[in-house]
Amino acid sequence: MADPCMKMVLVTPEIPYNTGAIGRTSVALNLELILIKPYGFSLDEKAVRRAGTDYWKYVNLTEYDSWQCFLDDQKPSLDQLFFFEEHGSQTIYDPVYPQDAYLVFGCESKGLPPEVLNGMDDRIFSLPMLDTRVRSLNLANVATAVIYQAMRGKLGG
Repeated sequence: MADPCMKMVLVTPEIPYNTGAIGRTSVALNLELILIKPYGFSLDEKAVRRAGTDYWKYVNLTEYDSWQCFLDDQKPSLDQLFFFEEHGSQTIYDPVYPQDAYLVFGCESKGLPPEVLNGMDDRIFSLPMLDTRVRSLNLANVATAVIYQAMRGKLGG
């Protein structure tokens, strides 16, 4: 049996470049990338492939038509789910991430939908920003920072 693996989950991503860049990071770290529809683009778009460069074909990709379809199929336990929002009450440095964690990110313009976050207040984390003039960070940058923090022990940090 294979070792448990962290998974990156993008809920209704809108920008193909971000998804491509996150796909490339997923390949680099041997992670599954889970995409929840609807998307703001087609996975066939050049921008996705360009951001993922020639690595996109190696992305371990799973797609779901909805959040509920994802839950029904994957059946994650509550302690496996970690949601990332700019206004999380805890930071990405607070939790101990299990090896089989699901790292869940929302779309670029709205974040995660209320129906996904409902009742998950203690599972929502943020990446700290020190200057209040910055409203948000790029999704691909946040996802990369989070995954490296989550995998710190596994990567020798």
